[in-house]
Amino acid sequence: MRTLRTEAVKRVELVFSLFDANGNGVIDANDFDLMTDRVLEAATASDDGARAAIRAAFRRYWTTMAAELDVNGDGVITVDEFRPFVLDPERFGPTITEFARALSALGDPDGDGLIERPLFVSLMTAIGFEEANIHALFDAFGPDAEDRITVATWAAGIEEYYAPDMAGIPGDRLVAARAV
Repeated sequence: MRTLRTEAVKRVELVFSLFDANGNGVIDANDFDLMTDRVLEAATASDDGARAAIRAAFRRYWTTMAAELDVNGDGVITVDEFRPFVLDPERFGPTITEFARALSALGDPDGDGLIERPLFVSLMTAIGFEEANIHALFDAFGPDAEDRITVATWAAGIEEYYAPDMAGIPGDRLVAARAV
């Protein structure tokens, strides 16, 4: 197992708190159902294909986590089970890539390759991030004059967020003001 940078540890703690969507202190399949429903509620303009892709990505995320991290097989993942392994690219890389592509595509319902700030904020709020941190992240992505970022920029940013060796990335802004 690799040593995590301080920034990555903070990201892990935040991700755990977000995935624990019902706030009961552990992550289980119900948490992913709750988060999926919240994200889909924010994505009203997205087509059925994009909605199905994010649902499948969340489902894969849960099944991968359960298979890899539920050490004792009790159907829940504790913070202790989650912390040392979630940022392991060999285990989670393909799952993260699928999730990054699905979520960023959901932010582009008109298919122009661009994500407008209001929808970005809505989707990230649905996941559970704090609004000030969401705006800081969007700004770090370098929006154009019309306050848009590219789908590719967001997808890459999501993948960077889960990289244990990364620091000073735009995603670090998501943990800046939040106590975790």
